Amino acid sequence: MGYISELRKLVGTRPIILTGVTVIVLNEENNILLQRRTDTGDWGVIGGALELAETFEEAAKRELYEEAGLNSDELRFMNVLSGSDMYYKYPHGDEVYNAIVVFEAQKVSGVPTINDDEGLELKYFSLNDSIHELNPMTYKILKKSGYINW
Repeated sequence: MGYISELRKLVGTRPIILTGVTVIVLNEENNILLQRRTDTGDWGVIGGALELAETFEEAAKRELYEEAGLNSDELRFMNVLSGSDMYYKYPHGDEVYNAIVVFEAQKVSGVPTINDDEGLELKYFSLNDSIHELNPMTYKILKKSGYINW
């Protein structure tokens, strides 16, 4: 059981500050890899919360492998996002104020494969067109990090 699960046992669904990472994976055509989320059914970026004693880079590499079956030799720092507009309420009621470090994966290896229970499928999308069923938090992350302008 992870740190957040243990914390939730103590505080319930009350808002917490959730420190996490997002990993942007782009293919040769500059399309972004997204996962269809099990909790909401919409499309979201690769990423998640830090575990105790984990660095941002370690968390990004772990999440990239867990959620997409990919490895990256190099992560490029893109942005730090936090504040009131990073509030999110999960369908099951947990509330968080995200503090997220955004990385772009460089030198990616492997074949996109789901390795955990957080994703239903993986797919590349063009960043030039709006994405149907895009998770609202993912939209904010991509917009604030300069990946989309729609």
